[in-house]
Amino acid sequence: MADDLLDDPEVLSARVGESAARFAGAVANLTDEQAAADSALPGWSRGHVVTHVARSADVYRWLLGLARTGVEPGPRADGAFLERALREGAGRPAAALAADLRGSLDALSAEVAAMPADRWPTLVTALAGWRHPAWFVLHRARRELETHHTDLAVGYPSADWPEDYVRWALEGTLTGLATRGFPLARVQAPDLGRVWELAPEGATVTAPGHAVLAWLAGRATGAPLTTDGPVPTPPPWPQAPVPGWG
Repeated sequence: MADDLLDDPEVLSARVGESAARFAGAVANLTDEQAAADSALPGWSRGHVVTHVARSADVYRWLLGLARTGVEPGPRADGAFLERALREGAGRPAAALAADLRGSLDALSAEVAAMPADRWPTLVTALAGWRHPAWFVLHRARRELETHHTDLAVGYPSADWPEDYVRWALEGTLTGLATRGFPLARVQAPDLGRVWELAPEGATVTAPGHAVLAWLAGRATGAPLTTDGPVPTPPPWPQAPVPGWG
């Protein structure tokens, strides 16, 4: 995966900042009625999406604080805490949602800026149990922001995802699917000039990269996929990176 984002925290931090600014700007424009309305995620309002992203930013900040100091920066939020926070926070007025989000994103940005260069390779553990270097937190944060911006259903479709993000997310997702035996033979993204060989048998999917990624991420909304046969249902997304870091 040759990309300047893979091992350059300074470049990737800037990309995260751009994604955060777009997401926060969209949230700042919501009215109370819009915040309470359905998002593109079944069973979630826009308030659920915003609250989820804010608490995720807190989790990423916690991981970076641990990597920077070697000491846990307070109790770690577990699944039960995050579920309760989502349930209790989703129904807030739009202004409260926007302020909470902005505060969480600003705190994450400050933690990123405070990270010494020699601490970025430090391994941390995701809540799901898999380990990764601290710099991968930035990838996770960007994925969170781009994906859930689309979930807000405020006019930010997958076609608006930055191309370098699409390239990175597709590479990681398709590598993982191939390793896990996903029964799809080939994926072709002509706009990216890329072809991925996944399995010896199965269908071929051809589409713009963003449309393939939206399909694999469960965000396909009539995306222009072309196939030469039946395609399997993608597993829950995202998956842990492959090969991973132990």
